[in-house]
Amino acid sequence: MVRGPSPTVRRRRLAGELRRLRDEANLTIDEVAEKLECSASKISRIETGNVGVTPRDARDLLELYGVPEDKREALVQLAREARQKGWWHAYNEVFTGSFVGLEQDATSLHTHQALLVPGLLQTERYTRAVHRAIRPDVQESEVDRRVKARLERQRLLTDHNPPEYWAVIDEAVLNRTVGGPSVMREQLSHLVDLAALPNVTLQVVPFTAGEHAGMEGSFLILGFPEQADPDVVYVEYTTSGVYLEQPSDVRRYTVMFDHLRATALKPDDTVAMIKRAADRLPV
Repeated sequence: MVRGPSPTVRRRRLAGELRRLRDEANLTIDEVAEKLECSASKISRIETGNVGVTPRDARDLLELYGVPEDKREALVQLAREARQKGWWHAYNEVFTGSFVGLEQDATSLHTHQALLVPGLLQTERYTRAVHRAIRPDVQESEVDRRVKARLERQRLLTDHNPPEYWAVIDEAVLNRTVGGPSVMREQLSHLVDLAALPNVTLQVVPFTAGEHAGMEGSFLILGFPEQADPDVVYVEYTTSGVYLEQPSDVRRYTVMFDHLRATALKPDDTVAMIKRAADRLPV
């Protein structure tokens, strides 16, 4: 099964194309809003991909920009496809923003985590322990929902056409016993198994490395195969995240990741360290 572009990526692609076509037509956002009798904020949100665009709105914009009819219809169809719902919409109270849709279409995922095992690599019990710790006030039913949503996300790594996944984690992640020794031992064993997958590379930055490029915090670089879909950096916080799409920001984090994997242990040495960490846990 080959994964096609998700509605999220289609919307992002259409937003970029509408922004480019407006520039080519030498129109400002205010001028477009005035001609179409709508608010400038609506046009701005469409062009940043923060809101979807209806096929009718897309057709009106493209006609205003003088786009030929054959190309116009292709973009209107893209607007229709961008309004479809992905599987993650069933968990819209868990997944906010467009993160999962972008993750589904990425051909490469490069992440650095300083505190926790990355979400796509977590076991069910580890995930549950993390959610209970960071959200002590929520009901168990909500924790169940969040755990189920994360497990659904993890299918991405064993898909028929999985992304290239490269994770660099701090040694502290291996030494923080989350959920108790049994849960942590299971988690470390799971990391060893995942590291054996052909599309997964796992490295640890040891304490002996001293200061390193990732000390500022965790991040994820999402890479896409099409030139029309520029790479994105996602910086996650407890309740939200920030997307960085400016080329200068993406380059900065790409260089940071390159420095991190150069500083980290080699993959084979990383697996050996993970096994030693598991052996140290009490039975």
